[in-house]
Amino acid sequence: MEPYTPRTHNGSRKKLTLSTKEYNKITGTLASARRSRHYREEDEELDGHSYEEPSFIAETSFVRAPLNSRVVSNGSVPLASFKGKAKQESLERIPLDVQEALILEDLLYVLMGIEGVYIRHHPDYSPEDDDPLQGIRFVVSPSLDPSLRDLVERIIPLATYYTAISSFIELRSDLDFGMVNHALCAALRDMLKDYQTLLSQLEHAFNTSLQFSLQKLWFYIHPTVHTLYLLHQLVTELASADDASMSLPSSASVSDIEDNERDEALGLGGAHLKAAMSQMKKNALGVSVDSGNNIAVKGGEVLTIVYEKAQTMSGDPAAKKLYSTLLRAAGKPYVTMLQTWITTGRLLDPYEELCVKESKFINRGTLEMDYVDEYWERRYTLRDGSTVSGPSKRQAGIPSVRPQSGRLPGGACIPPLLEPLKHKILLAGKYLNVIRECGIEIKSHLQESEEGELLMDDERFYKFIEEAYTHANRTLLQLLLKDQQLVPRLRSLKRCFFLSQSSFLTHFLDLSQSELRKYVKAASVVKLQSLLDMTLSTDMHGDDAMFREDVRVTLASSKLYDWLMKVVNVSGVIGGSEDGQKTPSESAGHDESKKRLWAIIDALAFDYNVKFPLSLVISRKTILRYQLLFRFLLHCKHVEQCLTTMWIEQKGVVWRKSVPHHHDFEMWRLRVHLLRSRMLAFVQQIMGFATAEVLEPNWRDLEMKLTKVSTVDQLLRDHVDFLDTCLKECMLTSSKLLRPFSKLMTTCTTFALYTHSFSKSASQSLAAAESQFGDQAMAKRWDFLGKFETNFNHWFSVHLDHVQFAASSENASLIPLVMRLSSIKAQS
Repeated sequence: MEPYTPRTHNGSRKKLTLSTKEYNKITGTLASARRSRHYREEDEELDGHSYEEPSFIAETSFVRAPLNSRVVSNGSVPLASFKGKAKQESLERIPLDVQEALILEDLLYVLMGIEGVYIRHHPDYSPEDDDPLQGIRFVVSPSLDPSLRDLVERIIPLATYYTAISSFIELRSDLDFGMVNHALCAALRDMLKDYQTLLSQLEHAFNTSLQFSLQKLWFYIHPTVHTLYLLHQLVTELASADDASMSLPSSASVSDIEDNERDEALGLGGAHLKAAMSQMKKNALGVSVDSGNNIAVKGGEVLTIVYEKAQTMSGDPAAKKLYSTLLRAAGKPYVTMLQTWITTGRLLDPYEELCVKESKFINRGTLEMDYVDEYWERRYTLRDGSTVSGPSKRQAGIPSVRPQSGRLPGGACIPPLLEPLKHKILLAGKYLNVIRECGIEIKSHLQESEEGELLMDDERFYKFIEEAYTHANRTLLQLLLKDQQLVPRLRSLKRCFFLSQSSFLTHFLDLSQSELRKYVKAASVVKLQSLLDMTLSTDMHGDDAMFREDVRVTLASSKLYDWLMKVVNVSGVIGGSEDGQKTPSESAGHDESKKRLWAIIDALAFDYNVKFPLSLVISRKTILRYQLLFRFLLHCKHVEQCLTTMWIEQKGVVWRKSVPHHHDFEMWRLRVHLLRSRMLAFVQQIMGFATAEVLEPNWRDLEMKLTKVSTVDQLLRDHVDFLDTCLKECMLTSSKLLRPFSKLMTTCTTFALYTHSFSKSASQSLAAAESQFGDQAMAKRWDFLGKFETNFNHWFSVHLDHVQFAASSENASLIPLVMRLSSIKAQS
């Protein structure tokens, strides 16, 4: 393997090792200097004690080994510590060539991190207190000749670099630091092997060659200084990227983080409960559970640091080549994990290094119960919290940036090379994961088609990601649109939930009229479902008949406008209990007691059963929107039927009989007809606007988009946007429009409930007019009617004003409704 050492300035050196020719060039003799090393005598005694290990006495070669004189034996003191002090005292009186020989021997040990006789540890060095990742500092004896000391001081920083890099490799090779760190340490270890090979060659030259000098050592070691300096700079930045006192998260802290993610994702607990639980976790751990300082530097963060070093040092060709080599080596496991994810949909990330994370507590079962699309939106997410639409708000499970560097920690830090492709990486795996969940085998033909290994800075790797995303997206789209018949399903939903004028809904309301008048406490869902099935069997044909068994009757837990007002009102549920409002759980008991007094028609809704993977598109979130629109149209239809029934009854004799001598009664009767007519016109205009100018045009737009859709996420967004647009244009998302509208509908419903009372009053008025005393109760009749007129006129005027303002400022789609309502106002 070629070592990673830059060339010298003259370009004559390409390797760290010495060739045979270079050995032969070293001539001369240092034999006399070596003979003067009298401290290496064979039977050395110090204070009457031998410091040779008894078990090694027979091994003459080991006893004479230079390293043995530096190794501390159990229960003994190293010889070097004594001899060094003795020699330092007389170093000045030693000839210069002998000093050079002695210091050369010391350097060969010091460059391996072993303390020498004349090159000692820095006085401030403490093995127990000093950070091993900072390396060991050495100082040369002050008695060394200045001409030699200057050259030695240039060389000994290598020892600091070497010991720091060795300590980094030893520490970061632990399993908890992840596979990227393991790969980086393996690459660093290979480079240190080349360095050790160089030292062994230099030591061999020192022991065998006759003219090996300090200048020769510097000549051959000089290129390595720059290489190890660059490596030292890298490991120092990696070591200092996290807090110096950081320890890996314990199993308890990891569990707490996962619990916090699960509670946040599933919406469990109120704001105060979450805050209290979070504080308890912080107190127990002594740190913030989402603090970046508690996450080891691993995965994407390691690759980011190496890449940034390469970019920063791009002006130095040797540094750029070195860091690029380390980036490719460290990125191999990251690339392998990414390849597995984007080609099979399997997330194999045991040390949480990848930019994609999985919430394992969210599974397909949540599709049957959640109203926020947990499975699709939060089963697999980016660790940095960003979404296709933009960065997400601060939330549980997303660590804070490190204050020192401003980078996200660990796997949440996405390598800059992958930043533009991170959403495609996420979506490619998500698409394939959905296909896997359907039991369909996925063939990684993209992976097999590539020749050679993909590397982090390889252009082929990014082309591979693009192709994998395109393949996964096309495969899932075909599964949804063709195999799972998504479009016919949506048409079936539209016909069942939107067409209030359809014969299906009218037929169902006629059949279940008596049942719908009952209170909810007396409701029979089974009977309503039977009537619905009968209606669907009669009125549904073709493709619609295939899905009629998926439509189910359900009863809502709250009234439509009450629930909508809570959702859209900022001071309601969204604000929580901080503003004095009751949360849904707190008011559940109160709502349940009132619910029993509702008519079934106020709680009636349709549900729609759909299986995975169509449940990703027709999810609980979208079905809830369908239900809101359906209940809105159903309520309008119900009020229209009530007013129509009133009109039919008021075609009787008492309402048509002419009474010329009772002008007051004639005017009262005419005003009743006029008010009923205006109410009916209002409801019909609202229904006409909603169906003909909101739902149908938006549905046609959706159908057009479905024919051109290119990505699954675009399909999901188009479907949700369609429903949100319908809700907005039907005035169901604005509290200013909802309040007057709900008051108007309540007034119309209440007025229709007094149908028989008005008929009875008309009969009594006719009878009283023919008597000799006349009609004495006419004033009460006018007062009763006047309350309805005043109430309707007031809320109609308020509603019209709000609609006109909204149409002119924020919702131009309401302009046709303004025209419709203005015609009703002209009748008053």
